[in-house]
Amino acid sequence: MSLTNQLVIAEREEVARGIRALLAKPLIGERGSPETFDLIRRRREPIRQWFDYYCGWTLTVEPRLGYARLVKVRAAVDPSRPARRLRSGRAAFDRRRYVLLCVAAAELLTVPVTTIGLLAGRVAHASAADDLVTTFDVASRAERLAFVDVLKLLESYGVLQTADGDTESFVDDVTAKVLFRVDATLLLRMLAAPVGPSQLAVPADDVALRFEELLEAVSHEQRYGLSSGRHEDTPSASDVQRNLWLRHTVFRRLVDDPVLYFAELTAEERAYLGSPTGRQLLRRAAEQGGFVLEERAEGVLLVDVDGLATDEKFPDDGSNAKVAALLLLDALDEPRTTDYLQKATAKLLKRFPRWAKTYRGKDGVRRLTVDALAVLTGFGLVRIEAELVRPLPAAARYTDRNEEAP
Repeated sequence: MSLTNQLVIAEREEVARGIRALLAKPLIGERGSPETFDLIRRRREPIRQWFDYYCGWTLTVEPRLGYARLVKVRAAVDPSRPARRLRSGRAAFDRRRYVLLCVAAAELLTVPVTTIGLLAGRVAHASAADDLVTTFDVASRAERLAFVDVLKLLESYGVLQTADGDTESFVDDVTAKVLFRVDATLLLRMLAAPVGPSQLAVPADDVALRFEELLEAVSHEQRYGLSSGRHEDTPSASDVQRNLWLRHTVFRRLVDDPVLYFAELTAEERAYLGSPTGRQLLRRAAEQGGFVLEERAEGVLLVDVDGLATDEKFPDDGSNAKVAALLLLDALDEPRTTDYLQKATAKLLKRFPRWAKTYRGKDGVRRLTVDALAVLTGFGLVRIEAELVRPLPAAARYTDRNEEAP
């Protein structure tokens, strides 16, 4: 093999690796991931072209500032990927934490350096001045815990860098000394919306009443010629805009969701993906991204054998819920009621008495069943219809195996 061919193969492999790394983590900083950032910096142009062509997503790489940001926009609201607390259990952010995140972010835009105490004071003052926001009570431990969860999240993104002290110490000590450096440029890059909320000019009192409408407005992408989110309602849209929309909507779901079922697509999307052009693009995108393409009668799946392209894995013994989810698939050889699955969960807890200790108390069986079903739903393996849990085709990938104890 010639040196030229070796270099071409090496470049393809690095481009594919960079694509999958950004799919798992759309904001990559040089401080936190120096090797991955360096790869993306060097191969940024072909990586940028891949995301722009297939998904219509923008990739910004700032070599001097040390970050790469992929702006992933979805055609529909997706509540399955919330911000998470960087503690044991990784619980999703609640409403209070999201509010504090927004207020803290606004206050951080004006200061290059701050302390945790000064920032807490600014957040308290800003929230007290807003009639719609509950005042931040720095004297409350629960409030400080929520505040620290917000700051730890911003640290993970590289927006905050701890110059001195320990952020966690603020939970138990309101006088803790922690010094932060603030990257305001990176903070501005966090918002992934084609239209800035400030451009909507909506009175604060109207936000709650028009939330769904406003969410659609900030997600509006002009280049597709859409006025209502559907081309059938927009006769003025060109064929070029329609085809661009179809390509981007299909591939966004393909790379962002665990599995793409044909039944969940519109007739127009199914026709596009089933066309000779669509099939060719599908195979080419998989090859360039370093994926193994699985095609079935029910849908398609991009498999990353290296596990780089996802922030969540299944099967995975990282949590009791994921282990229970895998074991419950044996009981889902056909649609089952949630009551049936709770009985199956109870048998698991009895069979493995040293496992899942956090679910041993009151209501533990129900909670473990709910958490396990949330895992299966999130990975596109089951669909819950009222009290009935229906297995989906992709679940068959995990049923032919040897069962092992947790």
